[in-house]
Amino acid sequence: MASEGEPGRRRRCCCTQDGQDVPKTTKPRGDSDGPRRSSLCDRHCAAINNVQGDLGDLGCHLHRPRIPPAMSSPSCCQQHSDEVCESCVVKTTLTAENAVEANKLSNNYKFGFKKWKSHVTARPWEDRSEIVKELYSDLNVIRGSGGSTVTCGNVLYLLLFGWWLSLLYVLVAAMMFITIVGAPYGRLCWNLAGYFLWPFGKVIQKEEVPKSRRALGACEAGAETSGVGESSALLGGPVPCRWRLRCWADAGYWQCAGTVAWLCLGYPALVLAHGLVCVTAWLLVILIPVAKLSARTATRVLLLPPERVLVRRLRMTEVPLEGEVILCCYRAVNPYYYKYAVDGINVFAVNLLPLVLVTLVLGYVDSHNCLTSSPVKFTLALLSIMPLSYYIGMAIASISAQSNFAVGAVVNATFGSITELTFYITALIKGSREGNRCYAEIVKSALTGTLVGCVLFVPGLCMVIGGIRHQEQRFNSRSAGVSSALLFLSVGGVFAPTLFSKVYGKLVCGECHNVTQNPLGHYLCHNCHFDLMENNGTLYYSHVQPLVYTVSLLLPAAYLIGLFFTLKTHSHIYDIHISDCHMPGHHHSAVVHWSRWRALVILLLSTLCMSACADLATEHISPILTNSTISQYFIGVTVLAMVPELPEIVNGIQFALQNNLSLSIEIGNCIAVQVCMLQIPILVLFTIFYPTNFTLVFSDLHVYASMFSVVLMNYIFMDGKCDYFQGTVLVMVYFILLAVYFFAPSPSGC
Repeated sequence: MASEGEPGRRRRCCCTQDGQDVPKTTKPRGDSDGPRRSSLCDRHCAAINNVQGDLGDLGCHLHRPRIPPAMSSPSCCQQHSDEVCESCVVKTTLTAENAVEANKLSNNYKFGFKKWKSHVTARPWEDRSEIVKELYSDLNVIRGSGGSTVTCGNVLYLLLFGWWLSLLYVLVAAMMFITIVGAPYGRLCWNLAGYFLWPFGKVIQKEEVPKSRRALGACEAGAETSGVGESSALLGGPVPCRWRLRCWADAGYWQCAGTVAWLCLGYPALVLAHGLVCVTAWLLVILIPVAKLSARTATRVLLLPPERVLVRRLRMTEVPLEGEVILCCYRAVNPYYYKYAVDGINVFAVNLLPLVLVTLVLGYVDSHNCLTSSPVKFTLALLSIMPLSYYIGMAIASISAQSNFAVGAVVNATFGSITELTFYITALIKGSREGNRCYAEIVKSALTGTLVGCVLFVPGLCMVIGGIRHQEQRFNSRSAGVSSALLFLSVGGVFAPTLFSKVYGKLVCGECHNVTQNPLGHYLCHNCHFDLMENNGTLYYSHVQPLVYTVSLLLPAAYLIGLFFTLKTHSHIYDIHISDCHMPGHHHSAVVHWSRWRALVILLLSTLCMSACADLATEHISPILTNSTISQYFIGVTVLAMVPELPEIVNGIQFALQNNLSLSIEIGNCIAVQVCMLQIPILVLFTIFYPTNFTLVFSDLHVYASMFSVVLMNYIFMDGKCDYFQGTVLVMVYFILLAVYFFAPSPSGC
């Protein structure tokens, strides 16, 4: 959900696989490089042909120029071509800044590991684009003529903040003039009133102290010197010592009195105003430059002596060599601030974190719904799951990138599905306590909705958005085929008890009416279902339940076999090589955003908060299920199923925009496989120790929707390439299924 794109992807070797095109011919650069390149080719082919799971063993030599065919040794290439090695399989090389980042990229291509787009280490400043550099730059750089400052974003600032902020400065200036001793601050506020009405194209400078007063003002210089080195993510510059009374010997009592009047009367009101502007602009994200402007004003400009603050128009300003530019802003709106991150955390996740605190306070303090209603609390709890899912994903990726394979596999298997399982288990516990079967049906709907959404909606949406930028996108059909085979196996295993009950169960209907008034005529029946408890539950306890337990054991075993197949014995099907060499002769040390212990603490805290939010969501969903005219099926397959997966959807879209559709597809497939092979068996295991109303028997609608989705996905992914049209087909089918769920009657008993 944060930062810039993944490093570039380059194809190595001339052999093609899955329909890949052969690269164009490159001419030799000279005969002197022949022996060196020939040895590199040998090492390249030997490494590729013997790769066994670890994707980072080849080293940095893959970044060197490609080998002309005339210079390749016979041991490597038996048949000459226009590029490198004919006997080598295609390798996709991903470059990373350091070993930790390379490990994270490698984990993205490992089956069963959470796919994570954001960086887990700080990127080198020189590698960032000019757009991103501007996001983190201070508002104190004077540029050349950038055209007119009258833009839509600047006008928006005037309408939202500029007019009333300028009016407040005028009022404070009048108040300071009335105090007489605060007249210098009154003149400062008058100048700042004009500045904040339209700050664009203007500059605020800090005037140097004359030499005759430098000795007397040493206390101020010492205070500012002590603040050097402190920085703020919001301010982006040095933070001076605050609340220090600046009294000069030649000013005497009146100067000190004016400062006291300013700090007591004028400064607090302006700080509150700028704080409000700062918070509002920060929450709007695209107005973060305004937040920086207000923050630096409150902490720098308003704490300077008034005679040292100069406000001028940019075209009339010539900055002296010894002068310091404090503020210089050109535009209020920057749409690229969605990439902004604080300590590796995307700005949207930072802004949504207070929502979690508000949700927990309202949910557990206002237990009698005196302040808000149950639907509001349910909505807040559901929205709070999104940032918590982001923090859990970031923590898992950070721990896995800094640990060995075993630790990463354990962490991903333990916490990879914690978001969904937390909600499902709390819902089943509440339904068991209340004796309400609706909660079990909601859980089944959410499981089916997650399966259908990750098979159809997630890859389809990624295809559509990625296809807008790239005319045709290719992916590794062999790796996608492994996930598809596991999906077929898992769907068949999950719905096997349902099909068994349809064959051997007894159809029971709630009420039937004769529509022809003839005893032998047609009957219209309602609330029909297959009764598994006939003859004291002999069918269920003797046949269906043992089948459920058998399937719940076989599915995790199949998952482990899939892990061993893709990560150990057949890891070469993922045609990926991760190199931790940033540039030839240019290495960077890893500066991780979150250490392993910090990531572990955040992971545990996020899991606890997730449990609390899931408890609140299930506590306040009852009025929605009872009073809503919308089918409970629809609520389960949409809101409860897809909201926790929003961070994964964003990751998939970002991968697709960078023409890395393989990871976009793997995100959806991996979640769907985990739903069937891990989450459902865990729920069955939970019902053994804590009896609930959950049985592994789904409605016909869930069965048909899931099986049709898996078949359609496999048909689309057969040829290893796609475009936006095929993505549109998947998305349209998903919305058709949603329409079916919307108009379907609620489950029996709800």
